[in-house]
Amino acid sequence: MIDKEHITEFLKKLREKIIASFETFEPTHRFQRKPWQHHSGGGGEIGVLRGNIFEKAAVNFSAVSGPNFPMQDGQGPFFATGISLITHMANPHAPTVHMNIRYIETEKKRWFGGGYDLTPMGFSYDEDTQHFHTTAKNTLDTHNPELYPQFSHNAKEYFFIPHWKQERGVGGIFFDHYSTDNPKKDLSMWQDIGNTFLDAILPIYQRRTLQPFSDQDKEIQLWKRGRYVEFNLLYDRGTKFGVQSGGNPEAFLCSLPPLVKW
Repeated sequence: MIDKEHITEFLKKLREKIIASFETFEPTHRFQRKPWQHHSGGGGEIGVLRGNIFEKAAVNFSAVSGPNFPMQDGQGPFFATGISLITHMANPHAPTVHMNIRYIETEKKRWFGGGYDLTPMGFSYDEDTQHFHTTAKNTLDTHNPELYPQFSHNAKEYFFIPHWKQERGVGGIFFDHYSTDNPKKDLSMWQDIGNTFLDAILPIYQRRTLQPFSDQDKEIQLWKRGRYVEFNLLYDRGTKFGVQSGGNPEAFLCSLPPLVKW
């Protein structure tokens, strides 16, 4: 059996760990938190940091329920919980990173979803891409060597911008509706993805956040952010779920950058 309280407590602790790690880059700035309530049950908390290194970082938690599940699996009561984060960096050479892990339960079934992906904003470094993917692969290989090829392929397909015919970034891992006949193993894999996210991104930020950059570099970054916004508003499932479930717009639109150009 899946213990919903155990899952939500895990998510809250992981969120606090991520927030604390990001704040180590910002000696004079802290996340500003804002709780919110869902109209049909539950709610969440927005956490946004605006600093010198993180132009904007959002690390959000939600645990909501209601009488009718809003997505494609039909009507009936549902419970959905997760954390979702996004970073938009002041330094153009430091990539944007996105991570989400979620658990959803309806009358008919229950499943896990999530992953993390990396989006350089005009400046891609092979060593960063390799480190990010190697961390994901090593994490998943401890559970099943077939998972990384599957999940990385999912990311290539999901984080694809059809109208530009290109990927949003350099990929990562993505999975949804994941449920096998062994819920305990599913939960362990899902938790490990969350627990190793910082291993994937922190070494990259330690390399890139203080790297010199020019005004022209910044212009390139702002232009690249435009495509990120296009994907999140047109195709992202999390944004669609937030809209269709009557979620908090401040929460599900936190992924949008503070500055962008088209």
